[in-house]
Amino acid sequence: MALIKEIAQEALNNGYLSVVAEEQLRSQLQSNYDSEDLDAWIILQRAIVAGDVKQESRRKKASLSPKAKDASSSIKLAYQMAAEIAYAAAVALSMTKNTKDQPSLGS
Repeated sequence: MALIKEIAQEALNNGYLSVVAEEQLRSQLQSNYDSEDLDAWIILQRAIVAGDVKQESRRKKASLSPKAKDASSSIKLAYQMAAEIAYAAAVALSMTKNTKDQPSLGS
């Protein structure tokens, strides 16, 4: 099975994420993955939110009512915020911890 970063790169190159690739991503995200995979997934999510990558699974929902489109915009914003939070968490977790040089909040 392909790694997350390989699937993401293919979707970014093609501008399209198939249902099969989406399922592979879900499967990979439930197993072990590294920080490069997480970065690639975040970049892919940003591209999807920006409209640079289209999702096959969303094509069927393209003919939504105006009310549903507003909800869709809210969901896209929530995904973007979640991607930003995940990115910030990944950066924070990848930083080395050196308590000797860092003051604590209490002192």
